[in-house]
Amino acid sequence: MAKDKKEPAKASQEWLTTYGDMITLMLCFFVMLYNPTEVDAVQMAALTASIQGDPTSGGQSLASGRLSDLGNTINSLPSLEKGKSLGLSAKRAVSLFAPDVKSNKITLTSDERGLVITLASDSFFREGSAELNIEETRETLLRIAQFLSSADLAGRKFRIEGHTDSSPITLDQWPSNWELSAARAVNVLHYLSDFGADEKQFSIGGYADTRPKYSNESAEGRAYNRRVDIIILDEGHF
Repeated sequence: MAKDKKEPAKASQEWLTTYGDMITLMLCFFVMLYNPTEVDAVQMAALTASIQGDPTSGGQSLASGRLSDLGNTINSLPSLEKGKSLGLSAKRAVSLFAPDVKSNKITLTSDERGLVITLASDSFFREGSAELNIEETRETLLRIAQFLSSADLAGRKFRIEGHTDSSPITLDQWPSNWELSAARAVNVLHYLSDFGADEKQFSIGGYADTRPKYSNESAEGRAYNRRVDIIILDEGHF
């Protein structure tokens, strides 16, 4: 008579408790490493997001979803090694503009010219218009004006550059994208000046679609190309 086969024992779940304790200890360890006076809300959000979720589901890749956006945001933040003279200002900007970066109204980058605050045109302007959506963007523009008026940026030169995508203008108000991009840059300056920034520190440029960041072949690429850049110029760039 055949013996009854025993069902294999179910895997124990006791390791989850130990795993959870270990993750909690790791979080506490990294929090202790932070200087409370220098905590960056965006970086802390990245740390928290990286250890949340179902521990049995494996690691979560930064290649897709919300973590991808968060990763892209952090990768786009300015390197504090570039232009030591702007290092403290760049570090302060990361914390100050964390809500605006999170809501995709602005991005922060740095290049050979200095620190770049990029305004997403679709958040700040109506299509084909140079008039700012001031009710929706007032708080962001106030923060930018206050940042540019801070003591550590006294004597600095700033440049505002308007950019468009490659779509032709269909409104009689603008002969071409050149006029639209320049008008948007000028209007941003007017509001920053109204909010306390010194006009004498600024220069203006309109570049139409001649300096795209991404391909204009896709709707997403065109959206990124419609922008206004506010550049805090590093020493040697005027």
